[in-house]
Amino acid sequence: MPTPAVPDSPPTKRPKADSKHQAKQFLDRHKPLTGSYLRLAIAMHLGSGALLIAQAWILAHVVNAFVFEGADRATLTPWMLPLLGLFALRALLSWAGEQTAFRAAAGVKRHLRDRVYRHIQAIGPQWMSGQRSGALAEDLTKGIEALEAYFARYLPAMAITMLLPLAILVVVAPLDWLSSLVMALTAPLIPIFMILIGTRVEAINQQQWKSLARMGAHFLDVIQGLTTLKLFNASRREARVIAEISEDYRRRTMEVLRVAFLSSAVLEFFSTLGIAIIAVFIGFRLYQLDLPLPEAMAPPEISFLNGFFILLLAPEFFLPLRNLGTHYHGRLEAIAAAERLAEILATPLPERPMIGAASAASSGQCLASDSPLAIRFEDVHFAYEAGRPALAGANFVMNPGERVALVGPSGAGKTTIANLLLGFGQPDAGRILIDDLALADLDLNDWRRRLAWLPQRPRLFQGSVLDNIRLGAPEASLEDSIAAARRAQAAEFIDQLPEGYHTRVGEQGVGLSGGQIQRIALARAFLRDARLVILDEATASLDPANEALVQAGIDALARDRGMLIIAHRLATVRQADCILVLVGGRIAEQGTHDELLAQCGHYARMAQGTLDSLPHPSNASGATS
Repeated sequence: MPTPAVPDSPPTKRPKADSKHQAKQFLDRHKPLTGSYLRLAIAMHLGSGALLIAQAWILAHVVNAFVFEGADRATLTPWMLPLLGLFALRALLSWAGEQTAFRAAAGVKRHLRDRVYRHIQAIGPQWMSGQRSGALAEDLTKGIEALEAYFARYLPAMAITMLLPLAILVVVAPLDWLSSLVMALTAPLIPIFMILIGTRVEAINQQQWKSLARMGAHFLDVIQGLTTLKLFNASRREARVIAEISEDYRRRTMEVLRVAFLSSAVLEFFSTLGIAIIAVFIGFRLYQLDLPLPEAMAPPEISFLNGFFILLLAPEFFLPLRNLGTHYHGRLEAIAAAERLAEILATPLPERPMIGAASAASSGQCLASDSPLAIRFEDVHFAYEAGRPALAGANFVMNPGERVALVGPSGAGKTTIANLLLGFGQPDAGRILIDDLALADLDLNDWRRRLAWLPQRPRLFQGSVLDNIRLGAPEASLEDSIAAARRAQAAEFIDQLPEGYHTRVGEQGVGLSGGQIQRIALARAFLRDARLVILDEATASLDPANEALVQAGIDALARDRGMLIIAHRLATVRQADCILVLVGGRIAEQGTHDELLAQCGHYARMAQGTLDSLPHPSNASGATS
């Protein structure tokens, strides 16, 4: 496979024209990914064009011999058989050229989809929280699919347009210089007007693409929040908003179509005009009439054979130019899509320091032991935005095998600590040590293989229950997966499903209850056998029966491994070995439940239900809570 394209420069506020230029460069950089398929497709289409010239010559010869020379069937049969062979061979080359061009575009789409997905994954949740999932889905699906027209149709059409008309001119010029002159003068009018109209189409197409992205993003957001809209009786209002956005998109689409039809009409007009002029000039001379030209420019006489041959080639001379005009709209749509894709790929990844002469983004140190990990935060500072720190000198130690709970008001920095441990950011100052090794120096993939994450609302994906359990360990056996489900208190309800572990579930666990989804997520953590488990109030929003089952599974999971719990209810942290109370991005108190109650400080007031008396940090933000 060719070397992936060089990452784009970091995003800045660029002028619109510069943004388009960047999108065109983006498409050019990915052209090598078509490999030999693109060159082979162009060669097949050119071969078909060469056969077309031979086909026109044989057809002209057959008609001339039959009409003017009185040739019989026996005389014409040796010419007709090769003609039929040329028809079949041209059809085969055209089909093979289309298939090969599709393979060329498929290679680019496959590479880009993988690259964009992995880049989004590597950026992490901090960037994702500021994006609309619907818009990203449009980029990964329709956006990348829009590139097919550029690589599979526009690029071959552009190469054919530069070569095939030139070959026809070379063939026609020795037979009739006047016809070749008409072709040479009228042909440039087609791309000139195509570019003039295309400039307007490009602006409209950019607006249409943004409208489509906005409509898709809004529609997906509404679908995901449909339950909430129903509860607040706001569904009809949102339906009207969707109708307005859809109508706006319809108007823009019709505007694009109007300009596209105008463009096609102009291209057809000039090609038809060129063919008509050639036909008139040839007809005048065949009827031995005087052409309205100066005597010094009077063209030589022409035979029916040559005249008919040129007339057969004239439409084929203009056909590549017309096809290029048709596929030019695909190029404009690809540029609109590439502009957004280039913007995503230009988003910088979370910075990782240099290790010696090599970047830690590619590889780093690996932890030697699979035993429980010791974690140390040393004066860690982190801010999502300048002047709004999420952590302001956090210091704590988590010993191997300990169960540590993080409590504090919203915006205190609990989730920030988890995100830093998961590798979704780097401290602005201070260090995070894992078994006395700096987290920044560790191989990120090796580190994440030792982690398990259990959020409040785990996500299940469309597939079988078994596939969802094996999400973090795809190669695990069925026996190991069943054992993990038993330890997570999930085996009982899975056995009662219609197909057991092979039962299909919908996106986000459609068909299962919240407690069942949580226990499947817990089974993932058991199967992964992680050394550190990070929980974000895994028993929230569960009924007492399911909460008891999940809590029993968590207690079993906590044995022989470290566990960091982001707690929103004090009832879930009473059994923790150490409770860290965060206030303003700092560790204000730490100790066991009884020790903190005895201190009569922040934790004691929280336990008494006076959370509002806690001093809220100035940087309170939902993104850091």
